[in-house]
Amino acid sequence: MTELRAAVHGQSPKVLIAEDEWAIADMIESTLVQGGYEVCGIARTVPDAVKLAQLHAPALGVFDMRLADGGRGTDIAQQLRHRSLGVLYATGNPMEVISAAAVTGVGYIAKPYRTQDLLRALRIVSDIFITGTTLLTYPRGFRLLRAPFAA
Repeated sequence: MTELRAAVHGQSPKVLIAEDEWAIADMIESTLVQGGYEVCGIARTVPDAVKLAQLHAPALGVFDMRLADGGRGTDIAQQLRHRSLGVLYATGNPMEVISAAAVTGVGYIAKPYRTQDLLRALRIVSDIFITGTTLLTYPRGFRLLRAPFAA
């Protein structure tokens, strides 16, 4: 959360991307960099994502649900639950996120999505993670996984 609070004061928050399709990962990275975020890495598997998170301590994560080697984005979030990490799932199957047991994360955005919707969704996740609320309107395909919480 310290990383996110620093971002409020003009620094770019670090974001970890977990996506096994390179074209989608590249699009997400390009979108986030243009949106003012610092991408600290792209992982295709759960172990790679956990290693990158331990190395770079990102403030936010954009995780696909289905990753290479049969891993899931929720597995990453579960393994990193002891860290302050605002997680946005980007998924083609929202019901898979909703039905995952003990989901750790703030919200999800359904694929396909527009790049500006991804940026807005990540900003909402950041707002809620820092303050427990947001004044931004939800983009198309975005849903919270649980009610906003106090930081």
